[in-house]
Amino acid sequence: MPGIVEHYDVCVVGAGHAGCEAALAAARLGFETILFTISIDSIAMMPCNPNIGGSSKGHLVREVDALGGEMGKNIDKTFIQSKILNKSKGPAVHSLRAQADKASYSMEMRKTLQAEKKLTIKQAEVAEILTEDGKKRITGVKTVSGGMYYCKAVVLCTGTYLKARCLTGEMVTHTGPNGLQAANNLSDSLEAHGIEIYRFKTGTPARMDGNTIDFTKMKEQFGDEQIVPFSFTTNPEDIQIDQVSCWLTYTNEKTHEIIRNNLDRSPLFAGVIEGTGPRYCPSIEDKVMKFADKDKHQVFIEPEGIHTNEMYVGGMSSSLPEDVQYQMYRTVPGLEHAKIVRNAYAIEYDCINPNQLYPSLEFKTIRGLFSGGQFNGSSGYEEAAAQGLIAGINACMYIQGKEPLVLDRSESYIGVLIDDLVTKENHEPYRMMTSRAEYRLLLRQDNADLRLSKKGYEAGLLSKERYDWVVKKEELIAGEMDRIAKVMVGANQNVQAFLKECNSIPLNTGTSLVELIRRPELNYDMLKPIDPNRPDLPDEVREQVNINVKYEGYITRQKKQVEQFKKLEKKKLSADFDYSEIHGLRIEAIQKLNQIKPVSIGQASRISGVSPADISVLLVYLEQMKYNSRKEA
Repeated sequence: MPGIVEHYDVCVVGAGHAGCEAALAAARLGFETILFTISIDSIAMMPCNPNIGGSSKGHLVREVDALGGEMGKNIDKTFIQSKILNKSKGPAVHSLRAQADKASYSMEMRKTLQAEKKLTIKQAEVAEILTEDGKKRITGVKTVSGGMYYCKAVVLCTGTYLKARCLTGEMVTHTGPNGLQAANNLSDSLEAHGIEIYRFKTGTPARMDGNTIDFTKMKEQFGDEQIVPFSFTTNPEDIQIDQVSCWLTYTNEKTHEIIRNNLDRSPLFAGVIEGTGPRYCPSIEDKVMKFADKDKHQVFIEPEGIHTNEMYVGGMSSSLPEDVQYQMYRTVPGLEHAKIVRNAYAIEYDCINPNQLYPSLEFKTIRGLFSGGQFNGSSGYEEAAAQGLIAGINACMYIQGKEPLVLDRSESYIGVLIDDLVTKENHEPYRMMTSRAEYRLLLRQDNADLRLSKKGYEAGLLSKERYDWVVKKEELIAGEMDRIAKVMVGANQNVQAFLKECNSIPLNTGTSLVELIRRPELNYDMLKPIDPNRPDLPDEVREQVNINVKYEGYITRQKKQVEQFKKLEKKKLSADFDYSEIHGLRIEAIQKLNQIKPVSIGQASRISGVSPADISVLLVYLEQMKYNSRKEA
């Protein structure tokens, strides 16, 4: 039977935040790429919260930008409010978060995709993956209509669409997010190829008509006075806009009573939902039951955009029936007469066990098949974009026969995210948090460009001009660090008066500028009046100098920890090794090691069920192998 037959280098399935980054990366690296989406109108859609960034997620967006991704640039074009979270704490946990105009965000990303010369966008549902060599190598995809699209690599970024169903109380619709068509065919093809499928769940709150909300009963939440961009390429002066407000209110005991009285009608508690939900983004039903001692929970009312009156009810996602939703929401101060535009719902979908992937995000059993985003068992737009970018880059590396780009835990949050997914057992949607990054003082959002730009440049996604500036920035930071260490400040009258004005202890004797910067009440910028020979440096350079001085001891200690970590990461393990051949390993360790197939001793040490004693056995075995190979030589 005749049908469409086309040839590409890379096929990307799904055009959410992962798919967009994967497709752009592949096309920008010079490969003919086709991006499949269920609906062109759902490209880079924000079906849940209309914001980008937040605690630890802001780090991911900055890292995506430093590697040459698009998310940071796009939110800088389309945000309506922006603020840095955790400002009262140290720089390791400062996280940028921006409220998006969700329609503009989607439209701008679509324009970016359409402008890419080597990228084709196709509205179609992919039904099958095509393979050869006994299902061990990808050759393309087939759509529901029978179209055959042959390629050298495939990146799966299906999000929450596979066999999706949305639940609002007793009402169940077999659709994807926002009532869009579900993708009901691809899961069967994946399972036929031996891929293990999980069933996960997530949810979203109702959207309210802003004209029916009484904001006088809520606390107004403003953005930062000085807006900081996500992208290192965005000029801060260009984005100092008038921002919209968000609003804070709270649930109360009446809200909780209504929820408790209707739990039998919640599909989550009635056993209708099969999938596992996210621990760190629970529904309001979950919160009320798990935190029974709390008499209130925060509710954030956030605008969905400038050209809509829809308001997002953050903190109150639910799968309760429509009539109960009205009762529940209207007990919240300010929402007494609110009208629901879109009901809250839970959504179930198919995803994979990510232990089936290498750290490159390639499937272990099918060469050339890569995977990114919520399909890998994660949650969140930012986590998705980060994985999509890495999967897209590595699809191109695979085609060229080059080593994949693998970021480790000591150099990026992206490295932590992917390592956790492919190494640890994940029985619920994975969410990035600062506490997951053991080297978080080194992995700050402010230095993402210094950490990762070289890798983005070497991969081919960063221009030489942009990388040259990062190199120059490093030189400026190093030069200024060296200068201030040598600048001595005397205990003269002017200095003493300055210190008194800053509520700082006067000097008994001369000291270095560095020692003064270390004082909690002082910082690098404040000391300009007593540092007359200071060079005129960009804001981003001065920021790094200040942080490096204030946290020098901690940073030095963490760098030593990283050195130890790197030693284990450098001890490589073969992907096709049979661990049952090593005497001394426990049975559980053998099973887990053969399942995960770690690429290094470092990764092996992070596998649940592999003990320090097992790692010692592996290290002895590696040394024995080295000794034997030298002997034979």
